[in-house]
Amino acid sequence: MEKFQRYYLSFLLLIVYTNTIAQVNCNAVEGENCKKACEQYNWASDRQGSQKSRETFDKATGLCPDFSNSYVEKAAPYPKNGDFLTWKILIDKAVAVDPKMHLGYRGWRKFQFLSHYRDHLDVVRAMSYSALGQKEKAVSIVEKLLASKRYFKGIYDHYQLGATYFELGRYDKALENFEKQSKEYNFAGNIYFKSKVSKIRNKDYLDLKQLVLMTYDEGETIKDVCTHHFNNIYRKQI
Repeated sequence: MEKFQRYYLSFLLLIVYTNTIAQVNCNAVEGENCKKACEQYNWASDRQGSQKSRETFDKATGLCPDFSNSYVEKAAPYPKNGDFLTWKILIDKAVAVDPKMHLGYRGWRKFQFLSHYRDHLDVVRAMSYSALGQKEKAVSIVEKLLASKRYFKGIYDHYQLGATYFELGRYDKALENFEKQSKEYNFAGNIYFKSKVSKIRNKDYLDLKQLVLMTYDEGETIKDVCTHHFNNIYRKQI
């Protein structure tokens, strides 16, 4: 019980922390450059995860390296993609600037990330099965993970599941997952597969090639400079 109470209290503190950094009054920020950085931060926070938001967070930290919130928000999407290293580099910068504000959050997120690391290894295992042709087994693993209340969903899970269903010819399930993916982070590969499903089914098909190309050129793709993601789509394939 005591362990649960500590966990619950830390979770409440995380909620308070998240609300605190998300609502910044830029009029209270000192220095012209830091005010501009604050305004850029507020704008980019509403577009979290997009290429434009990442570029804007970079501008904000360039204008005012002491505005620590920009590092935190820029770091936020990386754990969803299993990229703990990039997250830690960015969150360490925030802690260096304002340890009182961000140290507790860093500790909580470390615990959360590492506790879900095993689950994300299961996703990698599922994609390995898919690559070996055991796609039903891959689908079963990912579906069980997504059904678990304790699972911290990855940013590309529905896309990978949809792509696997597509390869199995189960187009309704594929489209269902691509639609779910588009609500979380829509990118060129996801639009590409949605277009292929629509064409195969001959239902309300629109040629989305130009939209896929535009989205790809805007940088809305799978983001991971360290690894090649299974089912990734490149421009020459579109």
